[in-house]
Amino acid sequence: MSEQPIIIRRRKRAGRGHHGGAWKIAFADFMTALMALFLVLWVLSNAGNGDKEAIAEYFSTPLLVALSHGDKNSASTSAIPGGGTDASRPESELARKAKRPTQLSSEERRHLQSLKQRLENAVDRDPKLSELKQQIAIELSPEGLRVQLLDTDKRPMFELGSARVAPYMSQLLRTFAPVLNELRNQIQISGHTDSHPYPGGETTYSNWDLSADRAKASRQELVAGGLDPGKLLRVSGMSDRIRFPGAGPFDAVNRRIEIIVLDSQVAQRILAQDEFGESPP
Repeated sequence: MSEQPIIIRRRKRAGRGHHGGAWKIAFADFMTALMALFLVLWVLSNAGNGDKEAIAEYFSTPLLVALSHGDKNSASTSAIPGGGTDASRPESELARKAKRPTQLSSEERRHLQSLKQRLENAVDRDPKLSELKQQIAIELSPEGLRVQLLDTDKRPMFELGSARVAPYMSQLLRTFAPVLNELRNQIQISGHTDSHPYPGGETTYSNWDLSADRAKASRQELVAGGLDPGKLLRVSGMSDRIRFPGAGPFDAVNRRIEIIVLDSQVAQRILAQDEFGESPP
């Protein structure tokens, strides 16, 4: 027999190619982005403080507001939505709001803290009023000394759905009146309700009317107790718009009267109609 030849086939290995040019496109994109970054940094380094603040304000504006060219009710008419009244000026709205004092001065804090103690002492001295201690919240706030008189289901400060003051509420307000006279600070009173609606809806007597009437009734009780009427700066009804912290919409604690002994700078800003801007000189 003839032997068949053994054939060995060896595959040739091809040389490694350059894998195409995709990396060049990626590198070009990277260099373009890098050049744009350095260009932006160069422009910012030569911009004035006003321009920088306007740019920062622009980028802090929510997208929806920017697309609609600013909130028509509250935003300014700046060329840059959300910016100041003039983008070329360093005083943007954000910068002006930042200058608003967020805490009381040490002297004002001392006076108001002393007033807080005297109000608490006036309640403690009267056995009838001391039963209301759980319904009285007195605290310092950035606006001044906040005194809140709170309702409960068992012991409301006013008759249900009415601005007629309960006897113990009347006694409490008339006890506070001479103590509030001890400081020169001006006072604002606001009435608040829960979210239970009136049968007639908003077109007739509503929570707006009730909260305003209760604030006015509280003012009358304070004045009857000896409060100087000239100290009153603002009396308002807030309906159910501001709930008591942590309360549900229908909780009794939302039905309250809020008396604020105003910090002198806050009172000046209210009088100057510039509550959210700089303090008047």
